[in-house]
Amino acid sequence: MTLRTLESLGDLRGKRVIVRCDLNVPLHNGKITDDGRIRASLGTLNALIHSGARLVVISHLGRPDGEPDAQYSLEPVAQRLCELLGKPVVFAQDTVGSAARDAVDALTDGDVALLENLRFNGHETSKDAAERTEFARKLARFGDAFVSDGFGVVHRKQASVFELAELLPSAAGLLIQEELSVLERLTISPERPYTVVLGGSKVSDKLDVIGALLPRVDRLLIGGGMLFTFLVALGHKVGGSLLETDQIATVQGYLAKAKDLGVDIVLPTDVVVAEKFGGDAKHVVAASDAIEDTEFGASGLGLDIGPDTAKNFAAIISTSQTVFWNGPMGVFELPAFAAGTKAVASALAHFDGFGVVGGGDSAAAVRALGFTDDQFGHISTGGGASLEYLEGKHLPGLEVLGWQQ
Repeated sequence: MTLRTLESLGDLRGKRVIVRCDLNVPLHNGKITDDGRIRASLGTLNALIHSGARLVVISHLGRPDGEPDAQYSLEPVAQRLCELLGKPVVFAQDTVGSAARDAVDALTDGDVALLENLRFNGHETSKDAAERTEFARKLARFGDAFVSDGFGVVHRKQASVFELAELLPSAAGLLIQEELSVLERLTISPERPYTVVLGGSKVSDKLDVIGALLPRVDRLLIGGGMLFTFLVALGHKVGGSLLETDQIATVQGYLAKAKDLGVDIVLPTDVVVAEKFGGDAKHVVAASDAIEDTEFGASGLGLDIGPDTAKNFAAIISTSQTVFWNGPMGVFELPAFAAGTKAVASALAHFDGFGVVGGGDSAAAVRALGFTDDQFGHISTGGGASLEYLEGKHLPGLEVLGWQQ
């Protein structure tokens, strides 16, 4: 079987189409701070609007623990979606109750309604398939067809991702098709040299993807909080920096495997070390094998890659043909420790090959640092889903649409 696409649903004029988007955007004091995921959904939504379908858009936002919580309401998203689509978007203040039913019943061809946060109902993410199916059946009453376009959740077996696709004629939206095309380009005969840049806080979050990518890549650059477990694996001391002692042996195994495969694992040669965690913290640059030799001693915290490492990483990216980047190089939210992440983003924005920003914190970082989406080959909307694809894991939200890896 192959992935079912919009064309498989036939003529949708006058049909009610439930569209599962990933509109899980960051909010601060009720204001959207990054609308990238909303923008990514526009292609599919506009295509369906132009087809004359009646759109019932559904999504989650945050983790509200199965109960209504005003701080996780999708109402700000409805307002932004209205602005981006250039047309009214009716917001229903529940998911399967009377407000949702009234909003759906009032739709005419080309109209759009957004239902409230799916996760206000605990059955959306329940581990009990019967509970998920019960919720999916209530949602299915609002639609004649289902379009799955929330790539950021396709690795989850959730009611609106899996069971709903079983209950209605279903297909993948344009965003999912684009994401899969990019991932195939990263895994099926990528142009070489092929460089992967991994950061983020925990090495344990990336172990499976490191194991899966080592036989496929030429260079693996390590930054972020995870770099300190690598340094300790090589016998260095890292002061008070983030460290996962239970992963040291595993990392040593990967270092040995990389050597056998001829893959170059590139670790930082210098680190920005701070006296404490905070934007106003006193900090210095230290060699990566001398972190405890700074004035902060054994309490010093590594919070970014150093300037020499940033230049080296940028140079390696510039000589690559394919680059996949997932995870910031430091605590980019604090200006004093954002330089490493900015250097990687700038190198990726200006090199001549195919570069992919792997979603999640990386996508938030490049936008927060002033870069625009069109400066990169692709910015993924699903960090976790992208990683699990690269690891070769099952993605139930795609398999239910006929996809096989």
